Amino acid sequence: MQNFDWDDLQFFLAVARTGQLSRAARQLQTSHVTVSRRIDRLEAALKLRLFERNPRGYELTTFGRRLIETAERIEAETERMNVELLGDSIGQRGVLRVATPEGFGSFFSTRLLPRFSARFPNILLELVTLPQILSLSRREADVSVTLDPSKASPYISDKITDYSLHVYGARAYLDRHEPITTREQLLEHRFIGYIEEMIFAPGLDYLGEVHPGLRAQFRSSSIFNQLAATKLGEGLCVLPYFIASQHPDLQIVLADKVWLRRNYWMTCHRDVRPIARERAVMTWLAEAVRAEEAALIRGATASVS
Repeated sequence: MQNFDWDDLQFFLAVARTGQLSRAARQLQTSHVTVSRRIDRLEAALKLRLFERNPRGYELTTFGRRLIETAERIEAETERMNVELLGDSIGQRGVLRVATPEGFGSFFSTRLLPRFSARFPNILLELVTLPQILSLSRREADVSVTLDPSKASPYISDKITDYSLHVYGARAYLDRHEPITTREQLLEHRFIGYIEEMIFAPGLDYLGEVHPGLRAQFRSSSIFNQLAATKLGEGLCVLPYFIASQHPDLQIVLADKVWLRRNYWMTCHRDVRPIARERAVMTWLAEAVRAEEAALIRGATASVS
């Protein structure tokens, strides 16, 4: 076996974690050609095939899975040395892709992004708000914020917060109609909601929980299209408190009788959790979101940090 360049291990780890040359190249801020060349060089030096190439990307071979444990130990020691000797965590830099539901993505951008940028100035954040078409198994995202915990064994999910939802209507719409005092009266109104066959998480199926007879007359896969239709007086809609509370022209209907609760979970592949960058961001995000409980849950009090 030839001597190999230890620096090639960071290319190996990036491909192992992302499953794709292009994603690995983006993380390492280089070209996919360079990544491919470094992987080929490492395999030639070790005289071992570390990856199987297929249409889905790069998958570790048995030898690759053995090497990853050693490579991660070397990576961890390198990060520790940077902290101790240079006072800087090299892990808190590079590209990080986070997939979130549309609503949470907006919440992050409006309330948390400035703090994130101040805390992690060297991380290039990619926020993707179409998680239903992203695959953690193909490493199209490093971390996902989801409405339900993952039940698959390669993934780890941690609950980060609850949030409340309520039935809302435009004040002008409600002024034109008789007061609503019971759930049965909701059946007399048009409703706005999701396209049923496009609901990508069970937690988004609200209407049956409000009343089993409810059906949406206007449907959209976008929570913000639903919000716009509600503000225009097209009907009533179940909306997250953290979104609807920002619009004074909306009013809660049956505030004390209809109250839904959902959760957000942070999910990642178990291979991702040991990475310093992902670990630091996940810890920070969980703490930052929990501190915003008063904005997420109607009636909650602000956290004191």
